[in-house]
Amino acid sequence: MNHITYKKLLMPFIGLLLITTGLLSCSGDGANKQDDDQKDSKQEAKQKNSDIIELTLQQMQAVGITVGPIEEKNLTTVVKANGQLAVPPQNMANVSILSGGIVRNIKVFEGQQVHKGQILATIENQELIKIQQDYLAARNNFTYIAAEYQRQTQLQAAGAGTGKSFQAAQATYNAEQARIKAYETNLRQLGVVPGQISGGNIVSSFPVVSPIGGTVGTIKATTGAFVQPGTAIMEVVDNSKIHCDLIVFEKDLSKVKPGQRVNFELTNQNNQQIKGRISGINKSFENESKGVIVHAIIENSDKLNLIPGMYVTALISVGTGKMPAVPVDAVISSTGKQYIYVAMENKKDSLQSFKKTEVATGVTELGYSNIKQLVQLPPNTKVITKGAFYLQSKAAGSTEEE
Repeated sequence: MNHITYKKLLMPFIGLLLITTGLLSCSGDGANKQDDDQKDSKQEAKQKNSDIIELTLQQMQAVGITVGPIEEKNLTTVVKANGQLAVPPQNMANVSILSGGIVRNIKVFEGQQVHKGQILATIENQELIKIQQDYLAARNNFTYIAAEYQRQTQLQAAGAGTGKSFQAAQATYNAEQARIKAYETNLRQLGVVPGQISGGNIVSSFPVVSPIGGTVGTIKATTGAFVQPGTAIMEVVDNSKIHCDLIVFEKDLSKVKPGQRVNFELTNQNNQQIKGRISGINKSFENESKGVIVHAIIENSDKLNLIPGMYVTALISVGTGKMPAVPVDAVISSTGKQYIYVAMENKKDSLQSFKKTEVATGVTELGYSNIKQLVQLPPNTKVITKGAFYLQSKAAGSTEEE
């Protein structure tokens, strides 16, 4: 048998072998996919099972689990709002200078407490010397003008002088007196007391004083730097009048009124609790957001370490009303969400099943928390009112075992 005839005889067997191999490969892929589907189904089943816990009546009695209905309680209705702490404009000052000059020294540091009128820095200004010279010259010249005006007044009274001379002396007297007062006002604005330079004690620098009492904020100037007139070299903030600016949206605006109580939580300060009340409501929307700024006074703000700009979450008490509520012990928190355990229909008399159900919580008062159902529950639904934490621990333990 030659080579060609042998090859022809083997061709059918080779084709059959390739077909068989392909079928086995497809069968293997199908088996792998089926295994993956079974794993996913098992995972979903485990997740569902972790939300349903079964307990015997003996277990419930042993750990003190009680079951009761979702009640209607007369609780305070609240409006939730966000905002931040602020101080009124009159309690925040940018310390500016009226005349430019070189900063000779800065007498305070950031964070220091200062009182009104305290010297914060000194500014050297050469124009200040000229103002003092002009003031002293005007004072000396005024001595002659005042004497001349006195003489003309006496002559006018005796009928010996002329009306024209008296009027000229009077006009000169009034004009020079006004010019001296203007110099004195200018010097006082620069922190220089006119009486101190009357004897020729001319100064080349003027002090910068604090316009209010408070805490020194950011210092923007440095020693030796030249600052222009009107430049703010530092800021002073008085936190004693700190308040909260809350954003209330249009849908809740009609419920909010001055005098209502407010409970604050500092967002980035371990949810520190603060109390206050509404003091005023703006009459315009803020930045086209359909939100209005509501001002709230903070109680005992001087005893709290509050800083303008801190973010807060607030609950404004706007009245009372009937709302669904459960005892505080019935609500558990997990992964940033709130849950209750709802009693399911018993399949066996000796077992009771409970399903973990997510809810949203509202105000908490007198040991009860208002709940909002995210999934509609049937009427007369019963929930665990005490001992829900035990079921949460049991569910967590079951998940770890799986």
